[in-house]
Amino acid sequence: MLNATDANKPFIASVEDGFDPEQNEDVFATLFNQYEQVIVRSIITSFGLDIFIQDQYGGDVDTIHNVRQIDSNSNMRYKNIVHEKEYKNRGEYVYHKYHSDERFRKIKHDARSEYMETGRPIKDEYTGETNLHFFGSKNLSLKIKKAELDHVKSTKGIHDDRGRILSGLDGIKLANSPENLKFTNKNLNASKNATEIPNYVAKKQDLDSGTKVNMQEHYKNAKKAIDTKINRAYYTSSAFFKDSGIAALKLGRQMALRQAIGFVFAEVWFSVKDKLLAAGKNFDDKIKAIIDGVEQGFINAKNNLKELLSKFGEGAIAGIISSLTTTLCNIFLTTHKNLVRVIRQTWASIVEATKILIFNPDKFSFGERMRAALKILAAGASVVIGTVVQDAVRKALTPHLVAVPVLGGELLDIISVFSSSLCTGFLTITLLFIIDNDPFNGYLMKQFDKTIAEYERQAKLFEIYAAELEKIDIETLRRETELYHNLAIRLEMAKDASELNNMLHGAIKLIGVSIPWGDCSLDEFMNNKSMVLRIG
Repeated sequence: MLNATDANKPFIASVEDGFDPEQNEDVFATLFNQYEQVIVRSIITSFGLDIFIQDQYGGDVDTIHNVRQIDSNSNMRYKNIVHEKEYKNRGEYVYHKYHSDERFRKIKHDARSEYMETGRPIKDEYTGETNLHFFGSKNLSLKIKKAELDHVKSTKGIHDDRGRILSGLDGIKLANSPENLKFTNKNLNASKNATEIPNYVAKKQDLDSGTKVNMQEHYKNAKKAIDTKINRAYYTSSAFFKDSGIAALKLGRQMALRQAIGFVFAEVWFSVKDKLLAAGKNFDDKIKAIIDGVEQGFINAKNNLKELLSKFGEGAIAGIISSLTTTLCNIFLTTHKNLVRVIRQTWASIVEATKILIFNPDKFSFGERMRAALKILAAGASVVIGTVVQDAVRKALTPHLVAVPVLGGELLDIISVFSSSLCTGFLTITLLFIIDNDPFNGYLMKQFDKTIAEYERQAKLFEIYAAELEKIDIETLRRETELYHNLAIRLEMAKDASELNNMLHGAIKLIGVSIPWGDCSLDEFMNNKSMVLRIG
C-alpha cells in the first residue's frame, strides 16, 4: 500500500500502488472504491483523532515578533506561562531610573564640558541645525536654544516591551545605549515627551519635512540596533532552544501517535466491513461479525508491524521538522492555524517522498519511485487546497451558526473540518488516478527506467573492465611505459633517415622484438620470391 501521509489529518487515502483498474472492471467502480476509503478515513480523523494535535495561533514557541502582538491581537497569547509571569512581574516604570543612568549622564557631561571649553554650539540631530547651547554660555547676545539629550526610542516603550522582557535584557542599559541617545532642543523634546517618533511625526503637523525625515531615520536606526540586541540575546539563549526542542519533540510524538492510530483504525474499519458483508442477516451474526472484524483488524495491523512502525517514524520526523519550521517562520511573521497545518503537511509529504526516492523500501524501479513520490506531493498539495476550502466554509457558515445556542461553535468546527477532509480526499484520489493513468506520464516513467537500465548495463561493463585492469602488473607497466617514452624521445631527435634506421634497429633489439625478415634487409626479403612473411 502506498500511503499519502497527512501530518495534520492522516485521512488521505491509502491507494494501492499502480492504481490501475482491471480490464474487465468498471473504471468508475474502482475509482469510487478508492473514494470510499477516503471518506472513511476522513470520518475517523475528523471525529476521532483531532484530540492528538491542537494547533496554536502563532505556533508553539514564544517569539519576539509574536509576543509584541499580544496587546493588539486577541488571538495571540504566551505559549510559555513562565514568560507571561516575567512580563507581569517586570516592575513599574520609574522615569528617574532611566534618566539618571551613568551612561546617560556621561554623554551629557562630556558634551557640556566640550561646549564650555570651546563655546561651539551642538548639533540638533532632529532639526539638523547646529544651534544648541547649554546654560552658562558667555555669549548672551545669541538666542539660546537649550540642548537636551533625548531617548530616540522612548524609555517607557522599552521598559514595557514584551520582546525586551522575553530576551531578559536590562531595560535601563538598553535605553541608554549610544545609538538611542541624541541631542535636540528643549521645546521639541518636551513636545515629544514619551511618544514614539512615528506616532509623534504623524500627529505633529507643524514639523518641517526635514525634521520629520531626520527623526524617522534616527528612530529606524535606534530601533534596528535595539532589536538586534534583543533578538541576539533571546534566539541564542538556552531558554529558546529548550522551548523549541520541547515543542518539536511534543509535536513529533503527537503526529507519530496519530499516524499509527489512524493506520490501526483504518485496518479495523475495513476488516469489520468485510466481515459484515459476509455475515448472515440475523442480529447475532452481525454482532459476531463486528467483534471478529475488530479482532482481525488489530491482527492485520500487528502483522503489518513494519508499515505501522514506518508510519510512526514518518510522523515523528515530519512533526519535529514542521515544528522547527513553524518556529522559524514565527520569528518573522505570525502563522495562523491553517498555515501551521500547511507547513506540517508539506514536511510530511517531503519526508515520505524522500524516503521513497532515497531509501526505496519497496524496491521500486526509478520510474516507479518518481511516480510514487509524485503521488505523495500531489496528496500534500491537496491538503493545502482542502485548508483553503475549510476557511471558505467557516467564513460562509459563521453568520448562520454562531447564533445557534450551545452547539453552534462545535457544529462550525465539525462541518468545516469535515468539508476540508472530503475535499482533500477526493482531490487526492483524483490526482493519483490521473498520475497512474496518464499516457504521457507512463511513457515518461518507462523512458526513465530504460535510461537507468542502460546506465546499469554500462556500469557492469565498467566493473568487468576494472576487474581486468586489476590483473595488470603495475610495476612492469610503469617500466615499459618509461622505456617506450624514452625511445620515442630519442627517435624524435634523429637527424636523418640513416640515423633513424639505426635507432629503430636498436630499439627492436632492446625490446626483444623478432623481425620477420631476419638478418637481411627488408628490400632483400621482399625481392626474394622464396621467402614467406609470417606475422604473429
